[in-house]
Amino acid sequence: MGRKLLTYEEKNTWIDRLCGVTKLVFFLCWSVTCMMTYDTRILAVMFVMSLVIFRLSRIRWAEVGGVFKFILFFLAINLIAIYLFSPGEGTKIYGTATVLAGSGRYALTKEQLFYELNIMLKYFTIVPSIFIFIVTTNPSEFAASLNRIGVSYKVGYSIAIALRYIPDIQADFGRIKNAQMARGIEMSKKGRLVDRVRSTAVIIFPLIFTSMDRIETISTAMELRSFGKNRKRTWYMARPIVRNDLMVIAGSVIFMIAALIITFSDGSRFYNPFR
Repeated sequence: MGRKLLTYEEKNTWIDRLCGVTKLVFFLCWSVTCMMTYDTRILAVMFVMSLVIFRLSRIRWAEVGGVFKFILFFLAINLIAIYLFSPGEGTKIYGTATVLAGSGRYALTKEQLFYELNIMLKYFTIVPSIFIFIVTTNPSEFAASLNRIGVSYKVGYSIAIALRYIPDIQADFGRIKNAQMARGIEMSKKGRLVDRVRSTAVIIFPLIFTSMDRIETISTAMELRSFGKNRKRTWYMARPIVRNDLMVIAGSVIFMIAALIITFSDGSRFYNPFR
């Protein structure tokens, strides 16, 4: 059925052994820092750290490659759109205009390139953390961890089902795609890009109907087991918070606070090398 993307697979690394809450705290601190800062120095450090942590997590390219290619395509479209609709945004932010090429409204400036470099760094910083969080977190253990910190077990169970549903959707997509190709519809790399996109779009409706059937089956099964009757429940996959978890949580919070202090130390969240 092909490779599965963004699917949990235990690899017994130190990241896998961390509690689900620890990974959530790290992801939230990392995301907040990445969204708030435009300090290129901080983003560069976070980018290098993301690559190191991604390497230590032993995530294979086959697990995330397809999604990453889509994100790169989306990033390219985003950068082009920024330049087309706000070609002077960098000049406005940094207060200077160093023209490299062209003239008029769409003159290419160092400031605009630097601003879009920061946007690109943000993508490359946050994306690995998303991959790490999804691929290294056991859905059931994560739901149990959320319940331990006060989140309703119904919410935690919903999140666990959503994470477990990712490989099922991929499997359904693969089966529908193979059925379409068996009928003579070209969906391989041999076909033209436009035809492949059009053929892939046709799969969406059968995929939605298949997903609705599975949702009804899961809902019926949960109802038959009286899910939600009691206010509390026990968890088979519960994992305690140990010393390594506390160290990672403390380190994540301290890094976020330090990064934000550095970011806003001069009254602006934009690092300006043109002054």
